[in-house]
Amino acid sequence: MAATVFVIGSSNTDMVIKASKLPAPGETVIGGTFLMNPGGKGANQAVAAARLAMTSPGSDVSVTVTFVANVGNDMFGRQALQQFEREGIRSEFISTDADEPSGVALIGVDSRGENSIMVASGANARLNQHQVANALASISEPASTVILLQLETPLPTVEYAIRQGYERGMRVVLNPAPAQVFDPAVLACLFAITPNETEAERLTNIRVTDETTARQAAQHLHAMGVLNVVITLGARGAYVSSAGSDTPPALLSALSVTAVDTTAAGDCFNGALAVALAERKALTDAVAFACKAASISVTRLGAQASLPYRHEVDAIPSVFA
Repeated sequence: MAATVFVIGSSNTDMVIKASKLPAPGETVIGGTFLMNPGGKGANQAVAAARLAMTSPGSDVSVTVTFVANVGNDMFGRQALQQFEREGIRSEFISTDADEPSGVALIGVDSRGENSIMVASGANARLNQHQVANALASISEPASTVILLQLETPLPTVEYAIRQGYERGMRVVLNPAPAQVFDPAVLACLFAITPNETEAERLTNIRVTDETTARQAAQHLHAMGVLNVVITLGARGAYVSSAGSDTPPALLSALSVTAVDTTAAGDCFNGALAVALAERKALTDAVAFACKAASISVTRLGAQASLPYRHEVDAIPSVFA
């Protein structure tokens, strides 16, 4: 059986400096390692999905990954397109903007693997509803399609994609990052939402600090219309809750690893989750798979450079509660 993951979102070039600490306002910190990598939440999630979409032994589902995005007509845009081709991502719906440069992110990473990020959106800010409509019109089997979105592109475009995907019978997953306010009416159109603690608090006004508060935030999101809630909790794993399901809510633990760089961990998680859902895994199993993938990614420096391949994730035994 064939299935598709459609990632709609941003593409950036990440300029990363690793230092002992992140600078305070007005402070200059002398750093060490410098890396320039392809990034952007949409591109990261598309690459993560493509690397994990290889058919697992015993699976009869073949997953392809399509990316819908805007890049600039510049060196960074051309490098991004070449990278997507190398990763096996379908890129016919990536547009080259003649007026705006490609997106750029400046990232600082400290000795604990924590990061601070500034983004110049560039061409990402011009991704529009017409481009999304053209891409979705190409989908011949909506029931076998998972749409994955984030919030680094214009909100009207994101909201349009959510509604169109829902109306056509596709499963839509929203990673509400970076945290910002959007039309709450679209929540009822989602198959799942995947906030981290900060984003969950922004959506619910409930500060998520443990399993109890994660449960409270999930129930609030269910009341707002979301069918499935997955709250990522960093090194603690992910809290999963489904409205109207016989499966009880659960906190799935992450692997115990030493974090080097958490820059793309959330993107890795979401790309992995989308692939697992496209493979028709149950939600809890899909989240467990995503936790394993994200745990691997934080042990490596960089965004897309840190994203694991399918054989690496499959090689790790399931150790989740």
